[in-house]
Amino acid sequence: MPVVLQLLDAHKRYGEQELLDGAACALTDDQKVGLIGRNGAGKSTLCRVLLEDEELDAGEVVCSKKLRLGYLRQHDPFHDGETVVGFLMRDSGQPDWRCGEIAWQFQLPDAMLHQEVRSLSGGWQTRVKLAALLLHDPNLLILDEPTNFLDLRTQMLLEEFLNGFKGGLLVVSHDRSFLKRTCNHTLELSRGELTMFPGNVDSYLENLEERRLHDERKNAATLTKRKQLETFIAKNRANASTASQARSKAKQLEKLDLLEVAGQEATVRFSFPNVEPRQGVVLRTEQLAIGYPDHTVAEQIQLELEHGERIGIVGDNGQGKTTFLRTVCGSLEPKAGTLKWGYGCQIGVYAQHVYTTLRDNDTVQEYLEYQAAPGTTRQQISGVAGSFLFSGETVEKPIRVLSGGERARLVLAGLLLEKHNVLILDEPGNHLDVETVEALADALERYPGTVIFTSHDRHFMRRVATAVVEVREQRVVNFPSSYDDYLYRIRKELEAGLRAEHASYGGASIPDGQATPARLSGREERDLQKKLKATERKIAKSDERKKELEAELLTVTTTGDADRVREELVDLAGEVEQLEEEWLETFNALESEG
Repeated sequence: MPVVLQLLDAHKRYGEQELLDGAACALTDDQKVGLIGRNGAGKSTLCRVLLEDEELDAGEVVCSKKLRLGYLRQHDPFHDGETVVGFLMRDSGQPDWRCGEIAWQFQLPDAMLHQEVRSLSGGWQTRVKLAALLLHDPNLLILDEPTNFLDLRTQMLLEEFLNGFKGGLLVVSHDRSFLKRTCNHTLELSRGELTMFPGNVDSYLENLEERRLHDERKNAATLTKRKQLETFIAKNRANASTASQARSKAKQLEKLDLLEVAGQEATVRFSFPNVEPRQGVVLRTEQLAIGYPDHTVAEQIQLELEHGERIGIVGDNGQGKTTFLRTVCGSLEPKAGTLKWGYGCQIGVYAQHVYTTLRDNDTVQEYLEYQAAPGTTRQQISGVAGSFLFSGETVEKPIRVLSGGERARLVLAGLLLEKHNVLILDEPGNHLDVETVEALADALERYPGTVIFTSHDRHFMRRVATAVVEVREQRVVNFPSSYDDYLYRIRKELEAGLRAEHASYGGASIPDGQATPARLSGREERDLQKKLKATERKIAKSDERKKELEAELLTVTTTGDADRVREELVDLAGEVEQLEEEWLETFNALESEG
């Protein structure tokens, strides 16, 4: 595994901030490396340095003669009126048949190859850029936040591409699931230094926690030893017979240094204000249609969402997830039907566009104080501000000098300080680093209110979502199972190529002469959803009872008791089998409707 790119004793400063302070790393042509670090640590700067788009203050970037460097461009490289195949041929110099062959790997349909590339959605344009990247035959790729705004399907295609890629990889991403699936090494940029760890991001974070606990225990032992030595010295240095011992102990004391606890800057925790848990229906829609004056995005929407659920909204880009969220939070009027919130709902909204409406002359501190619920202490405000990387002098910055990412984080921080029992969040993790996304997931798991959210981050979605609503082919429906089951279905569809074309072109049509399947009524669909959830609760309860019986079987002392427990286990197995058949029947009824 030859080294193809090296960074040696690198130094880079912006004003008072030391981004690189003697940093060094070596990248080979077969390592898959995930680059992580806190927001503002300098990850993007490091990528630009390695690409030689930015110069170091001191140090050196060493490129092997064998290096063929490729990077996923964030800007638009397309010409006006240029088709997909035209761009691929111009960019790579390869013939059309070769371009078509590579495009097929990203499930770009033949019809799309001759379509104007700028008319495609952002996700499809990313697939085109990935195909162009592969046509250049690189042996090292540098990707800076490649999953931003990509839908699940395109993320999975990108993963397949990177897993099959024979060269090396350096990828910056806040998406922990994506890093875990594509990278087998982790490179952390922290306090200006680079540390390489031979394992994926999960293993790295676990190791980091183990090292932190080890260092904390060692520091505790050192402090105890220090106290013992200081007590001995204080008692004995004035005594002539023990003064030499005291001097010896003083030398030992000088050598007892405390360790700098690893990963201290990664500890981020925050909480939403406490709200009173509620029960019953939080949101009900009847024959709802959503969209715009000249375009209907989805119709005949029959939903009934419960208080206390954390509902993940899923679906491909362009299917209408954001339109649905804008409608339920009141920023977009329904086109037809009704939408009704439960009594006493206090709704808080985080949307990608909100940060552009902030008052430029307010400081960070002033904005957060204005947003905070009555009774919030200054300490609580400072804690939330620090969690979102606003601390020290940065809380006095006027909003007009903040970057787009900083403004977005500020809006989310303000939301944490308000008193809402319903939160609507549109891609809340897009501008947050891995540690802060984890902290946000922790806070949402503890939050007793209702959350309706969308995210392309699978790890975040898996942790937070307790229910799933799918936006697909002009319908918005409860997905009748877990987020993991949804991922499984999408992966199978992708592998089979079942929806690669009609995801962009509006859905498959029904063959001539074939009747359109009858649709369930809203009440029928809700009844099936309730039946499915009730069956799932029964199965979960049976599983708990099975564990109790298995534990009891290990402790019984008589044959009669053992026989009784085994008999109940047999009966329980039969009940579970019947419940699973009932669940599958209900699930299939809902699936056939979708």
